[in-house]
Amino acid sequence: MPEPGREIAATRIAQLELKDEQRLVQEGYSLLDEKRILLAHEIQRQLAHLTVLRREWTALENDARARTLAALGRHGLDELTVYPPLSTAADRVVMRRSRLLGLELLDARLETSPPPPTHEQAVNPTPEARACAKAHRDLLRRAVERAACEANLRRLAAAYVRTERRAKAIENVLMPEIASSLKRVEEQLEAIDQEEMARLRRPPGQ
Repeated sequence: MPEPGREIAATRIAQLELKDEQRLVQEGYSLLDEKRILLAHEIQRQLAHLTVLRREWTALENDARARTLAALGRHGLDELTVYPPLSTAADRVVMRRSRLLGLELLDARLETSPPPPTHEQAVNPTPEARACAKAHRDLLRRAVERAACEANLRRLAAAYVRTERRAKAIENVLMPEIASSLKRVEEQLEAIDQEEMARLRRPPGQ
């Protein structure tokens, strides 16, 4: 690309080089524009998924609150505090990775398993306590999925901003500078050609 403020010699070679530069920059801009579209599409898809997850999260959160109140009503605060927690020792987070334009995206879920045989058992097990534990595990499962989706959106947003800046720099700076330089060189070449034609038409001796 021609340096800003540097005068370019009006030659056919300079004209061809500027045209090649213009073509390459246009191709680069087209690729960035396509990347912007793909990133925007994926951002919209992830946002729609996050909307569903947030709606489900709110419902599960309300259910967990209601189950906790029911367990408190049955056991009381002191007894519920020492109630054996639901073991998550056998649970595991399963992640599936995919790539979009070199960007890694995650799909995570929590796989739950029955507690190990050595897990401490409750002295006074009740349906209310079991329902309370299950409600919080369901909330945790949705939290894992939501965390992965929000992480994807942060990565996609950062990639979109970088791509947008590069595309704008090409569109608003590089392309106008090259077009201006090319126009100036072509005008100078045209003037040179006209002078040469006028010289050739001039009668000998004049």
